[in-house]
Amino acid sequence: MNRTELGSALRALRQASGKEAKAVARSAVMSTAKLSKIENGHVAPSVVDVERILTALDVSEQVKVEYMAAARAQATEATAWRLFRRMGFHRKQEEIRALEASMKLLRLFQPSLVPGLLQTPEYVRAVLQGKGLSEDQLARTIGARIERQRVLYDTGKQLRFVITEPVLRWSLLPPAMMAGQLDRIASVSRLPNVDVRVVPLDRPQTDVPGHSFVIRDDRMVTVETTHAELIVTDPRDVALYVDKYERFASVATVGDAMRAVLADIRDGFLRERETG
Repeated sequence: MNRTELGSALRALRQASGKEAKAVARSAVMSTAKLSKIENGHVAPSVVDVERILTALDVSEQVKVEYMAAARAQATEATAWRLFRRMGFHRKQEEIRALEASMKLLRLFQPSLVPGLLQTPEYVRAVLQGKGLSEDQLARTIGARIERQRVLYDTGKQLRFVITEPVLRWSLLPPAMMAGQLDRIASVSRLPNVDVRVVPLDRPQTDVPGHSFVIRDDRMVTVETTHAELIVTDPRDVALYVDKYERFASVATVGDAMRAVLADIRDGFLRERETG
């Protein structure tokens, strides 16, 4: 089975299961119209789409392996941000939440901005402000991202973050709000299943940051570029990202030392507020 045959094969699986399309679509966090387009071959399913449909159908591990291999025949997928804008960024947040619900281990490297799962509502708004969203779209997307943060309190999952120090110093918000954002990171870092590390500027490095990426369960990497989101699933490529993550994690501060870095930067923002 190749990728072009996946749609009809997924439809046959659903029909054999006796499940209605509407119920499968709801469980897979997609519209019934999208599921119909996938099943009829009008839309090529992504790796994420296939995985969510198979999970909704509750297929055996053997069937899942076969179908996921066909989905991964194209090792890297790219989806332009303009398509997510058309779909609705809040729906994209719901898709990510579904992915995070099914994973056990998340490793995130971020040299650009505070990771979404650690952002305050004010920070989320600042990140989204330049995307041309209406106030209603903005509010729905902010709400969806904050809703995603419930995964932080699921002790059945391990969530690991590596952030470079310049991210914490980037004044995306007024000083008092930036101080609040740093306090939020420090608070979350104390959760038993959360590991937050900061790569300090004064520590010698053997690698360069490049760009942000998220690794989920050693099976999928998400990379955000200026124009598109990339999904990487080839195990050889995933291993490259795992190696890069671990190199930065090994030279980053953690625990009380990391929180001391946060406190120092936070105090700098508060002094700026007082003198400003």
